[in-house]
Amino acid sequence: MAKLYYRFGQMNASKSIQLLTVAHNYEEQGKKVTLFTPAIDTRFGHGKIASRVGIQKDAIEVDDDTNLFEEVKQTLPDCVLVDEVQFLRERHIQQLAKVVDELNTPVIMYGLLKDYRNEFFEGSRAAVLWADQIEEIKTICAHPDCNRKATMILKIKDGVPVYSGEQIEVGGNDLYRSVCRRHYFHPDVTRLF
Repeated sequence: MAKLYYRFGQMNASKSIQLLTVAHNYEEQGKKVTLFTPAIDTRFGHGKIASRVGIQKDAIEVDDDTNLFEEVKQTLPDCVLVDEVQFLRERHIQQLAKVVDELNTPVIMYGLLKDYRNEFFEGSRAAVLWADQIEEIKTICAHPDCNRKATMILKIKDGVPVYSGEQIEVGGNDLYRSVCRRHYFHPDVTRLF
């Protein structure tokens, strides 16, 4: 029986490489996979899912008007994989649940849980509410002297920690670091960047 999975983690927790590995495993067995990525995330190009280790695959871009159920219904893959699910809308997550329930196709969503303000994204909140199974992908604090589990995302602009503002500003290690709660509130910025 198919399920809707939500695999979340902080930045640099290996979410995208795990997604690409799952896609490879399906395709190596001759099975068809459909990949989705939010149109807003163009760090590696349009319609690309990429890992920081250099591996990438093409994906269908999702914008506000995309109906994921209809996209999947046209191709009937063996599995659906979604990267950066935090940037999707709740209706997209509901469409993915419909893919599982009506097409009996497993869907695995990967993404962040919380933003740099320690608040849910719309897509991650919906993923928590609608998923059949939730799994955490863990990583450690980016502070060089810390081995605690990273549970927060620290945003740094012009050498200063930022705790408020617009929720979405797409960026990578140039803007964000995954840290433990202690280093979120007491960052040593000079050692993190």
